[in-house]
Amino acid sequence: MTSLILSTATRYLLPLLLLFSFFLLLRGHNDPGGGFAGGLVAAAAFALYAIAHGVAAARRVLPATPQTLIGGGLLVAVSSGLLPVLLGQPFMTGLWDKRSVPVIGKLGTPLLFDLGVYLVVIGITLLIIFSLAEEE
Repeated sequence: MTSLILSTATRYLLPLLLLFSFFLLLRGHNDPGGGFAGGLVAAAAFALYAIAHGVAAARRVLPATPQTLIGGGLLVAVSSGLLPVLLGQPFMTGLWDKRSVPVIGKLGTPLLFDLGVYLVVIGITLLIIFSLAEEE
């Protein structure tokens, strides 16, 4: 049984929740939030879409498979730690760009690490939710 109200609402809520999750990601390297909180909000948006339209439709809307998101996120997070090693500094040393980007602030390896966590959390959460929803 599908709800017309829920399916209509999720079409508007999905982009808003994804935008809010991206805001949490960008805000998190200086203030509370970050990759974990932003990833959970993004995964919740796709889970809500899966409840309203089905798992197959949610998988089509998702730009990559959950496994690809997990692998890509791990690659981004590890590369943020290895970047300082290439410059002769200890693993996971924070490197910052001297220039400031409007709205975001200073870019650096902590934001890159948060991006990796963001992708991993989305991938793992959706892998669990989709797997449980497909079993009937």
